[in-house]
Amino acid sequence: MTGRFADFLSEHLRGDRVIWVVVFLLVLTSIVSVYSASATLAWRAGGDSLGVLFKHSAFLGVGMVGMWVVHRMKFAWFSRLSQLGIHISLGLLLMALLVGSEINDARRWVDIAGFRFQPSDIAKVALVAYVARMLDRNRLILHDFRKGVQPILLYIVATCALILPADFSTAALLAAVCFLLMAVAGVSTRNLGITAGLGAGSILAVAGLGAIAPGLFPRFNTWVARATGFFGGEGGSDTTQIDFALQAIHQGGLLPQGPASGVSRNAMPVAYADMIYAFIIEEWGLILGGFGLVLLYLILFSRAIRIGTRCPRPFGSLLAIGLGLMLTFQAMVNMGVAVQLLPMTGQPLPLVSMGGTSIVVTCIALGMILSVSRSLTDPEAAEPIENPGPRHARTLDPQPAHRAHA
Repeated sequence: MTGRFADFLSEHLRGDRVIWVVVFLLVLTSIVSVYSASATLAWRAGGDSLGVLFKHSAFLGVGMVGMWVVHRMKFAWFSRLSQLGIHISLGLLLMALLVGSEINDARRWVDIAGFRFQPSDIAKVALVAYVARMLDRNRLILHDFRKGVQPILLYIVATCALILPADFSTAALLAAVCFLLMAVAGVSTRNLGITAGLGAGSILAVAGLGAIAPGLFPRFNTWVARATGFFGGEGGSDTTQIDFALQAIHQGGLLPQGPASGVSRNAMPVAYADMIYAFIIEEWGLILGGFGLVLLYLILFSRAIRIGTRCPRPFGSLLAIGLGLMLTFQAMVNMGVAVQLLPMTGQPLPLVSMGGTSIVVTCIALGMILSVSRSLTDPEAAEPIENPGPRHARTLDPQPAHRAHA
């Protein structure tokens, strides 16, 4: 019986098995922790905590199915799909900015056919995939800023600029990931310096425009207050949420106390979302809950890097590394906020925090990484479906995937 089950898993769950294990552990952690942390939320809403658990589990189930479907695809398809995805994402981001649902002075949400979601979640994966595609296609001219780098920067700037008014942290995180991906792809130091200079100039411009015309960025005062509060200046934002998080971490101690033992859910506004890391430490201790989660994300990151360095196809390599960077950075930012190493950002903990769009999109990103890893042992999974670049850069390593791994 055990052998049949192992054969079933081997047949249907392909790719990097370590990533599959990490994903299942994170999903299990999410179900247990969200159910425990959301008990007060359900009580205040006059509902049943089992209803919250069912809804959250449904999103996780949809995400896992999506991850399985995506990981069975040839990763070369993601290059073509990224062209469609980035343009749809830009349209949805513009829609959110103009007519999106406003929550906490930010238009992050779009309602379509009764579904509410954040286009920025979709844009993150679409942009990383599209940047990987363009870096692959332009890899022979990346020394030329105008021809090789500028076309890529235009999409990065457009995406981040549309995300920025409602979500500074996501725009900054996405820009950082794309910059590192450019460095990995071999963009010259000179062009990286130009890009960094343009980025610094953009930040200064936003700060200046926000100070002169606060209405241009509705959340500008919130950004300033959070930064000021983090550095202990006067006029900073309310630190009550962080204080509750630190108290929860302190009460958790080193060893696990078990599920449903946490009391911070009664006071901490978002124990099931932004501050779930602190709540997990409260119930599962610093060693298992705190360091254990950090270890899982570091393992995920190391496997993504390993997959990227072993993949002979430039696009697959950059895709795995870029998505690995994005998910790991997001996790580290969330955990850094909970322990007061970073200012408040509102970034969810990937695959753990309660959410809808973020969970499904995270699963799709993991499926894309797994698709690349599957190609390392299945040559057909890496078969290109299109010529990789323009006329002046239309070359790929002629060595077939199966020979590269012989």
